[in-house]
Formats: sequence, C-alpha cells, structure tokens
Amino acid sequence: MSILCFIGGVRVIKLKRDFYERETLEVSKELLGKYIVRTTEEGITVGKIIEVEAYMGSLDAAAHTFNGKRSERTEVAFGPGGYAYVYLIYGMYHCFNIVTNVAEKPEMVLIRAVEPIEGIELMQKRRKTEVLRNLCSGPGKLCQAMDITRKLHGIDLCGDNLYLLDNEKIQEENILSTPRINIDYAGEAKEYPWRFLIKDNKLISTLKHVKK
Repeated sequence: MSILCFIGGVRVIKLKRDFYERETLEVSKELLGKYIVRTTEEGITVGKIIEVEAYMGSLDAAAHTFNGKRSERTEVAFGPGGYAYVYLIYGMYHCFNIVTNVAEKPEMVLIRAVEPIEGIELMQKRRKTEVLRNLCSGPGKLCQAMDITRKLHGIDLCGDNLYLLDNEKIQEENILSTPRINIDYAGEAKEYPWRFLIKDNKLISTLKHVKK
C-alpha cells in the first residue's frame, strides 16, 4: 500500500487512520483542501474537497445514526474512522460520506463538492458535460464523476481504490460555516452551522446560506 503520491508533480502523503479518528467538527474543517483519489480500470480521478457537512451521530436529528439507530446500512458508522459510507438519495444519486471519530461514536462527514484536479476528461465523459461547474458541484455529481457507488460502501479509505491525500491546510479565516442543506425534517438541527466550505470558491454546490 503506497502512502506517497504525486499530484501535479508535487509529492503528497495519503491520510492515515489517525486523521479520521478525531473530533468530527475538527476533521470536517481539515478535510477542506484535501484530495480525494478514485482509481478504476477507466483511469484515475482526483478532486480537491471544497465543501462538506458534518453529521454528529446519536445527538444529531439529521444523522442516519440519530438516537443510536443501528442497521445493516449504518453499521460501518459505528466502527473506526476512515471508512466510506455511501448511500442513495431519491433512488438514483449516490452520496459519499467519511466515517469519523472512534468506534461506537457513529459520526460522519458528507462530501458535498470537490474541485476537479486530474482525470477531468474522464469526469466529463461520466457526467456527459464539458462544463467544469457541472462536474462535481454537488454530492451526486461528484459521485458520478468519480465513480463512487454503493459498491464502495464500507471500503477502507486507507486502501488503494478510494483514498485521501494530504494537502494545504485551509486557514480558519478562509472557511465559511453555514447551516446544512435539505434537512428540513431535522427540527432545530437544520440550523446547526455544520456545513463548511472554502470561501469564494465558485464550484461549491449552492450559494444557499452564503451571504453575497
């Protein structure tokens, strides 16, 4: 298992388990700027994380694991951090989440948008568009562009098929926090400012809650 990779000729290191097994809100912010790498027979795609949402497990009414709800689907969230949690919405769009914190703390971070870095032609083929703004500016879009499907649910992100690389740390003054998107069912939890994005990035999923 290689821990060194090159992106744009620059050497970067694969994130290890201890990066993920920390407090979820901290991990959420530090995921911004990191690279997602997806390796398939078609080729390699790389995206820079620019927008995420934290889901805080048992105490979060917007989380799949609210009140400790345990099922075949959510079981991976109760394990150690650094695993993929992938599910379908509306029966057709995949969403890629990263399990965080330690075992028995079923928390995760949804990757809402990435900035395409490498494998852009392959992303365009999969998304059937050449418009950069339409490739990965939403959880379903990025999953289609990077071929992230339910087949990867539970995969170890310290492996070689889907993993993250370290990169610059985005400074706090360049991070914007807002309420999360499309969780009106979650009562007061819908107002929690647990969506984090890189300020002024034009490829985020939506300007909702972002002050102009």
